[in-house]
Amino acid sequence: AALGGLSGVPELEVEALRPVNLLQERNLLPPRPLEPPEPNVSSDLKKVNCSPTFRCTLTSIPQTQALLNKARLPLGLLLHPFRDLQQLPVITSNTIVRCRSCRTYINPFVTFLDQRRWKCNLCYRVNDVPDEFMYNPVTRSYGEPHKRPEVQNSTVEFIASSDYMLRPPQPAVYLFVLDVSHNAVEAGYLKYFCESLLENLTKLPGDMRTRVGFLTFDSTIHFYNLQEGLSQPQMLVVSDIDDVFIPSHDSLMVNLKESKELVKDLLTSLPEMFSQTRETHSALGPALQAAYKLMSPTGGRITVFQTQLPTLGAGALQSREDPNQRSSAKGVQHLGPATDFYKKLALDCSGQQIGVDLFLLSSQYADLASLVCCSYSAGSVFYYPSFHYIHNPAQLEKFQKDLERYLTRKIGFEAVMRIRCTKGLSIHTFHGNFFVRSTDLLSLANVNPDSAFAVQMSIEDSLADSSLACFQAALLYTSSRGKRRIRVHTLCLPVVNQLSDVYAGADVQAITCLLANMAIDRSVSSSLSDARDALVNAVVDLVSAYKSNVSNLQQSGLVVPASMRLFPLYILALLKQKALRTGTSTRLDERVFAMCEFKTQPLQQLMRMVHPDLYRLDNLSDQGALHLNDTVVPQPHLLHLSAERLSRDGAFLMDCGNVSFQDYLFMAHSAGSHIPELETPLSERVRAFLDWLQDNRAFSCTMHVVKDDASAKATLFQHLVEDQSEVASSYRDFLQHIQQQMSK
Repeated sequence: AALGGLSGVPELEVEALRPVNLLQERNLLPPRPLEPPEPNVSSDLKKVNCSPTFRCTLTSIPQTQALLNKARLPLGLLLHPFRDLQQLPVITSNTIVRCRSCRTYINPFVTFLDQRRWKCNLCYRVNDVPDEFMYNPVTRSYGEPHKRPEVQNSTVEFIASSDYMLRPPQPAVYLFVLDVSHNAVEAGYLKYFCESLLENLTKLPGDMRTRVGFLTFDSTIHFYNLQEGLSQPQMLVVSDIDDVFIPSHDSLMVNLKESKELVKDLLTSLPEMFSQTRETHSALGPALQAAYKLMSPTGGRITVFQTQLPTLGAGALQSREDPNQRSSAKGVQHLGPATDFYKKLALDCSGQQIGVDLFLLSSQYADLASLVCCSYSAGSVFYYPSFHYIHNPAQLEKFQKDLERYLTRKIGFEAVMRIRCTKGLSIHTFHGNFFVRSTDLLSLANVNPDSAFAVQMSIEDSLADSSLACFQAALLYTSSRGKRRIRVHTLCLPVVNQLSDVYAGADVQAITCLLANMAIDRSVSSSLSDARDALVNAVVDLVSAYKSNVSNLQQSGLVVPASMRLFPLYILALLKQKALRTGTSTRLDERVFAMCEFKTQPLQQLMRMVHPDLYRLDNLSDQGALHLNDTVVPQPHLLHLSAERLSRDGAFLMDCGNVSFQDYLFMAHSAGSHIPELETPLSERVRAFLDWLQDNRAFSCTMHVVKDDASAKATLFQHLVEDQSEVASSYRDFLQHIQQQMSK
């Protein structure tokens, strides 16, 4: 009855609307990780839509805000604008065609009224087609403007003209700011940093103009003169940390090509230089002030390595963590910064096109909540709790893999991103690391392929006159080779006026990720318990709205449309995450870092962290396998995250995004983090599957092999979100709690 009147609807949509009673259906997971829902648009539009870069929480946009309110689902976008792409059409043209009114870039969703006029898909203005656009460089023919690459592809990159530059494009400039206090030497990161940079020096993105510099600090700040012509690097010490000055401007940031031998000398000698230090203080704030002064003339990237709480000078911090309050929702204080020093510094950096990235390698509390404000400059944050080069080999391995990726991944400098949408829609909140320069313009001093952003939207005016809604993100940046480029992504979705259509097009993973971002903001601005309540209420609201508006089934229980069947499970998984959990002791820095990850990780990565993929490996077969080149890749089915799905005689893999646990019970002789290479069909299948998983992500993944008796089992078991733990309810109990909330 709930599906009455859907006779002409595609099968997928009927399935998406099938009512699911969560208290009765146990097997909710699909066999393979979820794909985003297909928008219900014509096959021509589907072909060109820019899917994984741009996900909308609703792939069918409600016609009015009233209809959106009735659905009780959030409307927003999740963007991954600079992700590594296999194929990217790059367009060099004297004329970049844009709407004269709203400045939208021409895209596959505009309408050509005839060969000379096109209608904008965002504001509906009619524009002229410029003469140059009549020639198609791909087909080398005239008179087919609709066949040009920018009208055939929803993600394109333009080589920008001088109109898009405020100054000549900057070179790639990298400054490394290194903690060399006793604590840092003890942790032992410096040797591995120097080795990694030495190995990857030629792979740093850049060209003949690339510049580098180094600055080390403890209670004083040490600069390094690397001017070509010196016989060895020269250290310059500044001990006045209250009024930091730069001892020499032109010899500290040097051309990498010209000074390469001196840079290599410095990296070879640095670890030894401080090996006997007894200096325990950390003047991080003054070191950052010095770095800012050094980088201001050009802009670029500052990479900071810090191992403890900053104790001297501007930005000095005191411990704010009370270990007795680590587990209560009421008692989780200090999720915000203790000082505005780091935020203010980040905004100054952003103004000079400097991005600050932070590597925190700390065994003690270091007040990440304050330090993380550096990332308002569009920086990244990496955190290695209990890092020690001998005592924690897993963290060392992760640090080395992350660092190699970090040093060699693509980078865009002096970037801005603007998001435009169809008339009637508006953006009201951004989530991620950036500085908002105006209502729709984000300032991104640096942009990298591993960062994502989220935006919340509302419907200001009825979309009744449009059958399609469009969104366009344009990222203007300087490439590491000094070219100004504009990467443009356009997404087009149908507008609907029925609630059932809104539910049929709901993207449950995008909704979960947007709500996670909203919950993190709420934890900091209000309280952790408020944020948790809001997530539970999101489930109650959805079930109530569906019950009263769409489902006319008179059954008791918790009924949701099949498209949203995993929603309560994902929300429970969120509530059990380090960022949002209560009742279990969670170190403040670890909680804050988990919150940062929620706000910056791309959707697929974030979903694996929230709800890992669990597979059984000891019965892999070639049935349903993928055939890639000469390799057969088995495709095991996903298992529910519950201990009852594990067995003592099996081998299992849990993929949590950036870390995976392997329960290798049948290979009891394997140890550490590597899988033995046996000459057996099963061993080959397992390795083929693991390689395929790794190839399908940008991030390196650390592997932990867990034995039957290992203490790591506890870590593995805390990811089994459907089971009850000492402090959190099971999935069944959570559903019953939702039912009680509804009957109040």
